Amino acid sequence: MRVATRLLVGISMAALGTGQAFAQDNEMAEEENSNVIVVTAQKKAENIQDVPISITAIGGEQLAEMQVTTLQSLQGSVPNVQIDNFSNTPNNAVFTIRGIGVIEPDPYAGNTVSIVVDGVPQFFSMGALLDTYDVERVEILRGPQGTLFGANTTGGVVNVVTRQPTGEFGGYVRASYGNWDRFDLSASIEVPLAEDVASFKVSGIHTERSGWITNVWDGSDMGSKNVDAVRGQLLLTPNPDLEITLQGEYVAARNGAPVVVNGGLPGEANYVAPGTFFNGAVFPTYESPCRVAGQRCVAPDRYFSGNNEVPDQSDMDTFLGIGTINLSNTALGDITSITGYKHFTLFEYTDQDGTAATNNATRRRTEGWQFSQELRTAFDIGDSASAVAGVFYLKTHYDHYQMYHLDFALPGLAQLNLQDQDTESFSAFVQTYVDLTDDLQLSAGLRYTHDSIDARSQLDTGFYAAALTATNWDEFTVVFPGSLDVGGSESWDNVGWKLGLDYKANDDVLLYASWARGFKSGGFTGRIGVAADGDTPYDPEEVDTIEVGVKADFANGMVRTNLAAFYTDYRDMQLAQIYFDPATNVQGNRILNAAKSEIKGIEFETTVMPADGFTLRGSIAYLDAAYKEFIYGDPVSGAFFDLEGFPLQNAPEWQATLGANYEYSMNDGARIVADVSWMYTDEKYYTAILDTPRSLVQSMNLVDGLLTYYSADDSWSVGLWAKNLFDKRYINTSYDSPGYTAIVGYAPPRQFGASAQINF
Repeated sequence: MRVATRLLVGISMAALGTGQAFAQDNEMAEEENSNVIVVTAQKKAENIQDVPISITAIGGEQLAEMQVTTLQSLQGSVPNVQIDNFSNTPNNAVFTIRGIGVIEPDPYAGNTVSIVVDGVPQFFSMGALLDTYDVERVEILRGPQGTLFGANTTGGVVNVVTRQPTGEFGGYVRASYGNWDRFDLSASIEVPLAEDVASFKVSGIHTERSGWITNVWDGSDMGSKNVDAVRGQLLLTPNPDLEITLQGEYVAARNGAPVVVNGGLPGEANYVAPGTFFNGAVFPTYESPCRVAGQRCVAPDRYFSGNNEVPDQSDMDTFLGIGTINLSNTALGDITSITGYKHFTLFEYTDQDGTAATNNATRRRTEGWQFSQELRTAFDIGDSASAVAGVFYLKTHYDHYQMYHLDFALPGLAQLNLQDQDTESFSAFVQTYVDLTDDLQLSAGLRYTHDSIDARSQLDTGFYAAALTATNWDEFTVVFPGSLDVGGSESWDNVGWKLGLDYKANDDVLLYASWARGFKSGGFTGRIGVAADGDTPYDPEEVDTIEVGVKADFANGMVRTNLAAFYTDYRDMQLAQIYFDPATNVQGNRILNAAKSEIKGIEFETTVMPADGFTLRGSIAYLDAAYKEFIYGDPVSGAFFDLEGFPLQNAPEWQATLGANYEYSMNDGARIVADVSWMYTDEKYYTAILDTPRSLVQSMNLVDGLLTYYSADDSWSVGLWAKNLFDKRYINTSYDSPGYTAIVGYAPPRQFGASAQINF
């Protein structure tokens, strides 16, 4: 049973291959001869099997073993969760849970899935595909989480918990090398400064690789990555009831420019004919992956794009500071204060036509910051009830410019878009838990939120300088009359709630049901092309989700099955749209509110241990996400369409995973762990509201593998790993803009390598 318990608690890939909430690393709480996984999804430490919500927990050891260096690497492994990026702005996260998400690169659109780091919500999607190093676990909560996590969580929450100082000396060094010139180096060390009083920890990562896309202009690789990050943490425990943690993190990304693959068709504004040479290119223009009109795009055997117009540059600097105070056993309960501050700057160029032709390009710079403060207390109410109550404040600001050269429309034509936006949010919340009987618990939560926004967007159009340099890229030689200056101020109030019942049928079976209401604020469109896109705010959206589920362990913990079924009523759904306006030859952008959508689904996850040292795991998720009421006015054709029954964006109908893990223990105590996993994601529509063929992303079948040797005392390990083992070529994202082009992103090809780790 000892080996079985170790597998359940610390096995490589036990969660990662399936999204199964069954994994944790070796530093998570463990009870003798039991498979306890501790999570903080309800802002208190609980066994994951006692948490009455659909949740996946992925341990830090699993993330490291499978070379997961950003959250995006979890794509396909978690039921009903899509983790993507926007094709031509890869620093921008696109999280979609159960069909609820935002596909828009600029900050004005907000989020429906909140990324939370050590209790601090990350307001901006820019940089939200976090670098995962020295992480204790990642918790993915499906469904509205507004009561405890606030607004903009209509889809769910990704709760990232970093490894905190323990007060003991220790650390590790880990290195990995693979194809595409990949090299990762991460390390951590903790040094106690005063026994039981103060301890300091520092950890960091360097990760780099070449790009796997060839530039037809000069033959260079495109999409390279080079990131350095460091995190310092100071733990202070002046007395047993007071714990203070101060942490700061700096991330410097010096990546290659975003990669655009041109999916244009003949007759479209950004179409470039295959086989043609431009500007001294060493390769001819590649064939469009969307070359057949009326059909979906298809990935080629070799990936090509093009950049002849802009520097190969995408730089992002991020600082995150967090101060956490835990004060226990006070007259007001156990008090927690979390103060967070984040500042980022993103600067990048993009060759928007993705060829060696001089058609269009952008230069973008965004600077933003956020400050947040949460103060809460957890307390008991008599012998049969408890509660968590608190207040939360958030203030954010960002400035953004984009210089857009539109040579395909008219040589020398350019647009300069400026955005300036402030948001402020205040909320008060309470979540209660009442024991109706020894086995039946009622939970009820309420949250009041006041959000306000002050936004301004400007657009100038004219001709740019004939000879571009770094100093005159944003200068106009001629400015046309009729500049746009739109925006305004608006505020919204909302009350959300959650009601739930959970019944402990026995020590190993939990039944639960809940009704939750979530809310996402309104706002103003920032990246404007025509005045109508930004002169009036879009409305808030609201969801109601009813969920029932069962979490059960059988056969003395050797079998685990978790099942959840849900129904969501989605109202005033916010949809981001980028379109080509043929009347003005410019790109329009807007967020509109669909009347109503309906989402239904089931998630099933299981883990079985048929023999000591052997683990099988699997999951299957079904999603029926469609518009229920939506009369859509197309800005390009002017026609109106009844979209009732049309599938939602980024919402595949089926997802499934299978995995097997075998651990062989040697006589001297050393171990060899072999793991293989298969992940399937059904086809899905990505960005086109009308579900056009070019916006359809094909289904994906991926196989990953792992073989690791651990020393007898676990002081060191070496391993081999492979991702996309059979080198399948897939489209990852596809944005369709009829009349202009399709912007396509490719999924990674096969990656493989070796790794080694030393623990001390």
